Amino acid sequence: MSAQIILAKTAGFCFGVDRAVGKVYELAESGVKVCTLGPIIHNANVVADLEKKGVFICCSPDQAPTDGVLIIRSHGVPQSVYDEIERLGLRCEDCTCPFVAKIHQIAAERSRRGDVLLIAGDPEHPEVVGITGFCTGEHYVFSTPAQLEALITAHQLEQRPVSMCSQTTYHVGNWQQAKEIAARRCQKLEIFDTVCGATASRQQEAEELSRHCDLMVVVGDRHSSNTAKLREVCEKNCRTILLETAQEMLQQDILCAKIIGVTAGASTPARIIKEVLHTMSELLNDVQGEEFSFEKALEESLKPVYIGQRVKGVITSVAPNEVTVDIGTKHTGFIPLSELTSDSTVSSCDQLVAKDEEINVIVMRVNDQEGTALLSKKRYDAIEGFDKIMKAEEEGTVLEGVVTDVIKGGVLVTVHGVKVFVPASLATLRRGEDLQALKGQQVEFKIIETNERRARAIGSIKAVLVEKNKAIAEAFWNSVEIGKVYSGVVKSLTSYGAFIDLGGVDGMAHISELSWKRIKHPSEVVKVGDTVEVYIKDIDFENKKISLGYKKEADNPWNIFQANYHVGDEVKATIVSITSFGAFARIIDGVDGLIHISQISNERVEKVADVLKVGDVVDCKITEADIDRKRVSLSMRALLENQPRAEHSSRSMEDAVVYSTEDSDFEG
Repeated sequence: MSAQIILAKTAGFCFGVDRAVGKVYELAESGVKVCTLGPIIHNANVVADLEKKGVFICCSPDQAPTDGVLIIRSHGVPQSVYDEIERLGLRCEDCTCPFVAKIHQIAAERSRRGDVLLIAGDPEHPEVVGITGFCTGEHYVFSTPAQLEALITAHQLEQRPVSMCSQTTYHVGNWQQAKEIAARRCQKLEIFDTVCGATASRQQEAEELSRHCDLMVVVGDRHSSNTAKLREVCEKNCRTILLETAQEMLQQDILCAKIIGVTAGASTPARIIKEVLHTMSELLNDVQGEEFSFEKALEESLKPVYIGQRVKGVITSVAPNEVTVDIGTKHTGFIPLSELTSDSTVSSCDQLVAKDEEINVIVMRVNDQEGTALLSKKRYDAIEGFDKIMKAEEEGTVLEGVVTDVIKGGVLVTVHGVKVFVPASLATLRRGEDLQALKGQQVEFKIIETNERRARAIGSIKAVLVEKNKAIAEAFWNSVEIGKVYSGVVKSLTSYGAFIDLGGVDGMAHISELSWKRIKHPSEVVKVGDTVEVYIKDIDFENKKISLGYKKEADNPWNIFQANYHVGDEVKATIVSITSFGAFARIIDGVDGLIHISQISNERVEKVADVLKVGDVVDCKITEADIDRKRVSLSMRALLENQPRAEHSSRSMEDAVVYSTEDSDFEG
């Protein structure tokens, strides 16, 4: 049976290395004198080829030619090196990998903040040396999870502010262990996932591939950190060999393997991988071309990415504010939280997505120089969702969405990733209702208009509410009867009463039905939004009008008065108004009695105001009480014993009542 050769999709140059090497070749071929600060990559073949083109290596900026170009390689350098280059006035091309540069920024910012910085990686590796060169405060490098445990204990980091990052090519499995240890032991910790997405994918793919192979071939320089890690993850699962050149293949026994996997480090040129595959195919004399076709794999990895392109990717890492996505090319895709969702209540990406999850996105911006692509799930969903919205308009479907914004003229409702505008007049049942109360609420609505060219839609919440209320109203009118009690919500107030929503049907409680006391405005008793218990007083079926009662018979002050007071009782009453013929005094809330001028004193009283004033509390006797007509007569004079009677012109209770109804505020 012929052997099968499978080439890992991510084998070969990563973006950062590809950019740096490409820049050196470009400058060298243009005739410029080029000097690299250390070997441009950890690959002897590439370095030797560049030397043939006149590119030489220096160890420090002071060794660089003043008439040439100094190249900073993708590993990056410490801040002190940048300072020296500037001091010497050298022309410089900074080819630091953007992902490494991002770690430099993290190290500088966190050091300034006062955090202890923990860095996972090889302390002797140029990349780690560069990172530590941006640390201005306390920092430590660890190579293994065990070293991290020891560092935390030795420096008592449990309660101190700690930030942790890693070398871009750090072992993914060790990084996961390190994160778990730090999270368990450090109380004030912030972790930055800085293992390069391409590195993580390459290691993960190699490990997975090695589980299904009899032999793994890792192509790359023996001094390359990421190549060494590839070998390390593969040899746990199957026999693994590391080759620097195709010639070394001749010294290896591969004929007994049935399935051979091939991967390569980030610093391995495409031509070397191709030579290894070609040599291997000749040795095996039977290769399934498509399984390991380097040309096809390379074409796939370098396929163009353009703005507006819809792609499917796999999430490789999730940070609170950003998601990294493998979109199957040399570009690393990023989705900021703002492009992941339209929901402003979501504060972290991990609330929505997880690592290894497939995701559909649209390309928003491409940076070929940095090898990145800005992606948007939110906008992909919007494009896909707009098709659903147009279908909903056509079919008259009721949609559900969340009101995310209140804007001038209406609200925006998000559904299927699309923001639908709902005008204020169509957002509520009644004009003038507070639109802010809708924000954050889930609502039902219909699409009433779409513009496919501009991808805009107009909806109506009111349309759904009207339909619902129509059904509710029909049921209400079929069951309503006088005396029936309902729980309703106060919707609006006028000077003459309160309108109350009984559940799809409004009724009106007249101001006189709101309180047993005289009130000037319904707001003295109820306010908009109150839930109240009312009963049906009257029904106009023809005009669909409902009169409601709110005040309860148990609270009727005349019932309370009748139960607790009788003619002949002595009471304390408060003067509430003064008239020419007497004074009205409040016995209890809602019941006032008249103290006629003749009943104020044993002596003749010419002017009531000379004896009494509003607010006075007086002792008096109930002399008459007509509950049906709601009239009470009081006498102060009846309590004055053994005092001479003064002449006066008395009036009967009927005469007094005439005054009370025509010339006073008497309500008793």
